[in-house]
Amino acid sequence: MSAASPVASSRRHDFVLAFAAVLMVLAVNAAMGFPSLGGTEDNDSLLRLVEVRDWLSGQNWFDLHQYRMGPDGGFVMHWSRLVDAPLAAIILAVSALTGSMAMAETTARIIWPALMFGLTVFFTLRAARRFGGDSAVLPALITCATALYFLGIYDPGALDHHNIQLTLTMASVSFLLAAPQQRAAAAFAGICAALTLAIGMETAPYVGVIGLCVAGLFLFGDNGERFVARDYGLGFAGTSTLAFILTVAPSEWAYAQCDAFSTFQFVLAGLAGVGLAAIACADPVHRTRARRLAALVLLGAGLAVVALIWFPECLAAPYAALDPRLRTLWLDHVSEAQSLFMLIADRDPSLLARYATPMVALAVMALRLRRGAWRRQDSVVGTLLAAAFVVSVWQVRGSTFSIVFAVIPLSGWIGKWRERAETTPTPAASLKMIAVWLVSLNTTWAGTAAAATQAIENGRETAGASEASACDRAVDFASLAGLPDTTVLATSNFGAPILAYSGHRALAGPYHRNIAGNLLVLDTFTSPTDEAKRVIESHHIGIVALCPGSGENRLLVDAAPDGFLAQLTRGTVPAWLEPVAGARGKPLELYRVKQGG
Repeated sequence: MSAASPVASSRRHDFVLAFAAVLMVLAVNAAMGFPSLGGTEDNDSLLRLVEVRDWLSGQNWFDLHQYRMGPDGGFVMHWSRLVDAPLAAIILAVSALTGSMAMAETTARIIWPALMFGLTVFFTLRAARRFGGDSAVLPALITCATALYFLGIYDPGALDHHNIQLTLTMASVSFLLAAPQQRAAAAFAGICAALTLAIGMETAPYVGVIGLCVAGLFLFGDNGERFVARDYGLGFAGTSTLAFILTVAPSEWAYAQCDAFSTFQFVLAGLAGVGLAAIACADPVHRTRARRLAALVLLGAGLAVVALIWFPECLAAPYAALDPRLRTLWLDHVSEAQSLFMLIADRDPSLLARYATPMVALAVMALRLRRGAWRRQDSVVGTLLAAAFVVSVWQVRGSTFSIVFAVIPLSGWIGKWRERAETTPTPAASLKMIAVWLVSLNTTWAGTAAAATQAIENGRETAGASEASACDRAVDFASLAGLPDTTVLATSNFGAPILAYSGHRALAGPYHRNIAGNLLVLDTFTSPTDEAKRVIESHHIGIVALCPGSGENRLLVDAAPDGFLAQLTRGTVPAWLEPVAGARGKPLELYRVKQGG
């Protein structure tokens, strides 16, 4: 029997467990009637579906304009076609078999997140096994599957790029944790890291830290790490090159886009990958640690010089150029962009669900370091977990990664306590094992947070009053879809649903590149009614839509109590608007602009 057989056997075992987890999640969602498919909470998923539709309808592969959002001409989205392609493939395949595009889209909205869920569980199991041994696999399955289920990014209908980015990042980590003797693993780690970077810049911190881990292993590890660095670098550089050619139009090769994969990211990724591989291949360099350190420092300095000289604009804060009005009335209220300190200041119970298990995992890693039982796996997992936690302190969205990274050390921790309880079957050992399970399960903290949030809401007089009218269902847009296509004036959170559920144009949408459209809507809604009329006429707006129960509506009303939106919300309808009969009594109120009014 070959030496690879145990590896292949464990891989099959982990695949079966991941597949079983997918079936379980699908069964639960099916039993509930796939409730997430009827909602509009996730703007990104809806706009992704619109983007795929546009491409299948003939829009050029390299053309990422969203022509139905923003002022005339639309704006260019910063997303990658690398996610559109597999979604389109599913839709085309199912539509060819069924003859129904609607059924094909529904199938894709179910299959895609389920596939990403299964792959994320699979790679997490592989990482946990390589970190904590066989005893860590069952704890990893339970802690990972339950955490992913409640994160929301794998719900049916979740078509945005966050789930595939987490999948690819966990794949890269899993491959990097493989023994250096598994030569292909390092190349696959580099390939996955490059793909997740090409899909979106949100994972740039994690990709950078993975690269630093590879460089650190090469610096401090044995001779085997030399080949890991070489193969990782070549895989990373090669995939970055291929992604650049496939997703960036030749006419755009000379231009840098700081928020999307472009010349800036490609140049740095290519230089970093090729440079690391070259250093690893140079015999004189790898002979001493001092030489390896000097070569890595020179590589890092070279990358810094290239960035400073040719791409200085991309070294600023991500939203440094954002208009102050958009920052105040939009970005500061985006939940995933909040910091840990904001949650603490607001006494938001959700911080338990977002930060508890990563903190427990960091404590576990700190204890391992203190006891001196530190291995290469600990260096990789500990560094990534710490980096993800730092990102989550800055923005809540980073906690999605830190929660899943935390599964790896926590599953090993649970596995050890399970072995102790089996070896010494005493009540004390069993209680300790139960306690370890409870604090390691993110669902424990998420449930506590949900209970605390519910208690807070029950203590408010208006608790639940606005939720029923928040316009968060697809059916809320049925009346709008029945009207002749025109330009709709609505707050930004309804931009994507308007495009997905109707043929209308929307001026606003929660996307940082749509500055002109978002500012136009903010200024119109907060201006006096007469001034709003002039803007509506000049931009040929045919319908005004508002949802009094939405948080964004209340925010703008509070910001401008005498503005156009506030007046309309209070029932003061100007003579040049008329209510749409079919929308009366519905959560989404519609007003038609009278011609010549």
